[in-house]
Amino acid sequence: MAFVNKLIKNLGPGLLFASTAIGTSHLVLSTKAGAQYGWLMIIPILLANIFKYPFFEFGVRYTNITNKTLIEGYLNRGKGYLLFYALITLVNTFTILAALYVVTSGLLINLFRLSEVSVSTVAAGLFLLISILLIIGRYKLLEISLKYVISLLFIALMATTFLVMVNGKVASVPDFKAPALFNEAGVLFLIGLMGWMPTTVEVSSWISLWSIEKFKNSNQKPSLKEALEEFKFGYFSTAVLAILFMIIGWLTLYGTNTQLSDKAVIFADQLVQLFTANIGSWAYVFIAVAAFSTMFSTCITAHDAIARVSVDIISLLFPKNTNLKKRGFAVAVILLGIINFVVINTFSANMGLLVALATFVSFVVAPIIGYMNLKNVTSHEIPRPYQPNRNLRLLTYVGILFLGLFSLYYCWMVLF
Repeated sequence: MAFVNKLIKNLGPGLLFASTAIGTSHLVLSTKAGAQYGWLMIIPILLANIFKYPFFEFGVRYTNITNKTLIEGYLNRGKGYLLFYALITLVNTFTILAALYVVTSGLLINLFRLSEVSVSTVAAGLFLLISILLIIGRYKLLEISLKYVISLLFIALMATTFLVMVNGKVASVPDFKAPALFNEAGVLFLIGLMGWMPTTVEVSSWISLWSIEKFKNSNQKPSLKEALEEFKFGYFSTAVLAILFMIIGWLTLYGTNTQLSDKAVIFADQLVQLFTANIGSWAYVFIAVAAFSTMFSTCITAHDAIARVSVDIISLLFPKNTNLKKRGFAVAVILLGIINFVVINTFSANMGLLVALATFVSFVVAPIIGYMNLKNVTSHEIPRPYQPNRNLRLLTYVGILFLGLFSLYYCWMVLF
């Protein structure tokens, strides 16, 4: 009981990580994976979660021991490390948030039947609301609200998965032929799934920044053991959720030749109908609210994190500007809202291309960021007893090799 109480008290960065992860990669990609390719997709989901684990864990480890962010660590390793990460953040600024807000707007339109309202109008309202919440509520609001959002989703998902399994797998249509996994379309989907599962590797620095905020808002800083326990709870919860979404997609859609739409509003309706078909129409509002809450929480955590990362990078590149860290967060939040609203209006017809660009960059740089994080936690800043043990280092090297080979193959497919 003491362990549970301590875990709840320390909930924070791991919880925010879970909230970030269960957006696009879980709600969208895991469901599509099961629906299109069946139960075999549990293998790439598990592999991605296992091989990426050290990259994210190092964000917690480095910050807990040094009281510095991973981004500060990149600068300590060399300015080139920091500039490389700044470039990745720039790409995310124009892609990730816009994509998240489009899907969330689609869910909101679906929930309240706002068929005559455009996605960009709803997105503008969400940008305004989230900007106000982040500027006024800051980290504390994130931590408190997400405890309820994640709990709501987990309960809804567990109930739906149970009912889906009781009902059994849906009957396949006559002459159903499973789609090929190792042709060009299948491999590209596989790489996209693994690239975003449980989320992109650059999110490791987000956890680091949230850990710093957690220290500021707590009376007592958690020990390394406590911080890692909290992170592991959040991390492995996301793996379970990914598998549950995959199972739902597999049992309810695989073999039916149903195509899940790439359009936000249509996909939102298909997703909610998926759940209510197994629970009952009475649960429509409950499920729609849970799905919307999931994406809303992902939007708010990603918006918060990219604003913090941007301020951290700029303050490190221009250290003489002492007021930046104090006032920069609010400005960054507002600028991100404006920039991504412009992106949605300008590239609404080509959002798929923007998401493809973000996926390409995130997947290709994953092994590089993994190596950068390893350099941080094995540097002289971390006393040897607190550095990763041999098994964790071995898993890191295997993960870098695994993702590196996939990245090279991905580049070859895309460019040639």
